[in-house]
Amino acid sequence: MKKIRFNRRQIIVLSCIIALLAVIAALMLFSQNNGTYVKYKEFNDLLTEGKITAVTIQPDKIEFRKEADNGKYYTDNPKTDGFKEKLLLSGVEVTDNTESEDIFVTIFDILFNVVFIGIIIIAIYKLFGEYFKSFKVIKHTGVKFEDIAGMDDLKKEMMHAVDILKNPEEYRRKGIRPTKGIVLEGPPGNGKTLFAKALAEEAGVNFIATKGADFQSAVMSIGPRKIRQLFHKARKNKPCIIFIDEFDGIGERRNYAGTGIDKENNRMITVMLNEMDGFQNEDGVMVIAATNSYASLDAALIRPGRFDLKYTIPNPDQETRVKLISLYTRKKRLSDDIKIDKLAQSFNGFSCSAIETVLNEAAVVMTSEGKNEIDMDSILKACRKMGIRV
Repeated sequence: MKKIRFNRRQIIVLSCIIALLAVIAALMLFSQNNGTYVKYKEFNDLLTEGKITAVTIQPDKIEFRKEADNGKYYTDNPKTDGFKEKLLLSGVEVTDNTESEDIFVTIFDILFNVVFIGIIIIAIYKLFGEYFKSFKVIKHTGVKFEDIAGMDDLKKEMMHAVDILKNPEEYRRKGIRPTKGIVLEGPPGNGKTLFAKALAEEAGVNFIATKGADFQSAVMSIGPRKIRQLFHKARKNKPCIIFIDEFDGIGERRNYAGTGIDKENNRMITVMLNEMDGFQNEDGVMVIAATNSYASLDAALIRPGRFDLKYTIPNPDQETRVKLISLYTRKKRLSDDIKIDKLAQSFNGFSCSAIETVLNEAAVVMTSEGKNEIDMDSILKACRKMGIRV
């Protein structure tokens, strides 16, 4: 027999339905007809004359039976001290249901509180769920320098910076402190993110990848809290490289216009400044920030001492384009009529990602036309599909 499984939302909905049905049943039970209404003075007179044989005390009324009378009657509950004792001294059989009502009220309150707290927990999870799940520490990115064409000088310099990060004490004795931050700037699509991943893999350090949009939130002050969490997690997993893509999303020049968005952005920059200033030699954390708009960044944030180095990663030159074509066609077959040098010249001004996309789309064209190799016609058709002129 197949087992029925419920997810968390179904369990909550089912619990709410059960609680609602319980309330409706209780209301129906207590709203049943309990006989004829009698004024309390008449009830008291009957009690004094000894004509009442049994009384049931309810929270809001008194149900009773008369001597030699099978009818049901009820009156108002005076709710006075000693009322029950008075009945017992008069020889009346007494049933007290106020205690059972208290139990019902207690159970109802518990159910209500459970549902109410559950709704609050769900709301908090929806608001802050991403906050708790964010910033995954990656121990192996799976990308190496051999997967990146060109940037040879940058690779050497960055490896040296990471070596200082991994061995701070050795360099401290030489009077050298670790590099706190590095900015990679340049047009999009030239491998800034890929380079940071390869650097972490080659250096054998932990890697946390994020982007400026990850710190944006509809709830005020969440952005600064996320930044603190990011640096706290990096320090716990040192040596570690923090990579922040689209850095201008949180590091844009401060604006004191007074709007809510401006204030939140200013708070995030202030927290970034505090975290960068709080780095110690033994922190073992390096921040690599990537941006397409270096000029828009806050000057106080990117000054030396916080972000010590800046590298520009432009569109690839001729030599790098040749390497990129060879790299991106390792599993593809080029036609003999294609000369890689000339093809690289035709890709002048292309970003790395644009070259990769053209070659990939050319392979799609090749397959759709039943060819076994990529020819120049396939490349031209791919460029036209992408709206690129070669």
